[in-house]
Amino acid sequence: MEQTIFVVDDDAAIRDSLRMMLETAGFAVRDFVSAQSFLVDSGLQGGCLIVDFRMPGMGGLELQEELVRRKASIPVIVMTGHADVPLAVRAMRAGAIDFVEKPFDQERMLQSVSDALA
Repeated sequence: MEQTIFVVDDDAAIRDSLRMMLETAGFAVRDFVSAQSFLVDSGLQGGCLIVDFRMPGMGGLELQEELVRRKASIPVIVMTGHADVPLAVRAMRAGAIDFVEKPFDQERMLQSVSDALA
């Protein structure tokens, strides 16, 4: 079964950059402009989720909490352009497997995705 990488970010340039990088590395990618659209259309099956912490409406942490409520066991990588230690701690306590700062390092992001899928 092919594992899909779900990318949720309101910034089109970030979504496009991640899609290109991940597809070049051989991953199937589906991207979403919002947490709400991801919850409606993703199917929540397999793979992993890369989500922006700050988005209009439901942010990355709220999405993580909703996935826990739905008992969806999908590994989550949180990324943000506004990182600080308390934010990282909150994301990790909510179940994130990694916390990545924007702009992200491609090798680090690919390693995070590999770790999430392992």
